[in-house]
Amino acid sequence: MLSIKNLHASVEGKPILQGVNLEIKAGEVHVLMGPNGSGKSTLSNVLVGNPKYDVTEGSITFRGKDLLALSPEDRAREGIFMSFQQPVEIPGVSMTNFLRAAVNAQRAYRGEEPMKAADFLKMLREKRKTVGLDAHFMNRGVNEGFSGGERKRNEIFQMAVLEPVFSILDETDSGLDVDALRTVAEGFNRLRTDETAALVITHYQRMLDYLKPDFVHVLVGGRIVRSGTAQLGYEIEEKGFDFIKSEES
Repeated sequence: MLSIKNLHASVEGKPILQGVNLEIKAGEVHVLMGPNGSGKSTLSNVLVGNPKYDVTEGSITFRGKDLLALSPEDRAREGIFMSFQQPVEIPGVSMTNFLRAAVNAQRAYRGEEPMKAADFLKMLREKRKTVGLDAHFMNRGVNEGFSGGERKRNEIFQMAVLEPVFSILDETDSGLDVDALRTVAEGFNRLRTDETAALVITHYQRMLDYLKPDFVHVLVGGRIVRSGTAQLGYEIEEKGFDFIKSEES
């Protein structure tokens, strides 16, 4: 589904990614771990096409297409979704209108008719159950006045509505208490299928417990220096990243 080869990227002229190689197949969940400043969020921003990040070398292929040749909007329409570490507020735009515009933009991209209002509202009711989001949030501005946990649940709710093929969760667990983390992780797990894939960026072993990923990768100094099963994540929880750095040096 996603093939990253020798990816180099910089921000404001500063090199961050130094040759990332990664292959993700349909049905797989990959976890990316690494110390602060190693390039985890840079990789996620490059994948969604954030214009602040410059790709200086390498390639990314998504479902047979050159991802780097696509605009951020078309990447989203092709089925890439990112759950942000710090979701922003959009005052004055209700969740319902925001999501209806997004869904119909996807449908237009595929040459389909806009979804009828009644069908859309029915779908929203069904998807809300996935993450336990109350109905009154639908008429509020996007993330306006939401707590940290509510914002993260709202991100997974958007994922449920948009039904992406490939999802990126950039430290979605950051700042969540145990109950909120469980709710978000269970919502994510209910959306997993054999046809979808995900890249989850996290610092915490708890996410490994909930998500049971297929692979764990360690990013250090802009490169993936180690890959393995969930056991690798537990080793990092126990020993920190220094034991990997020492082996690499």
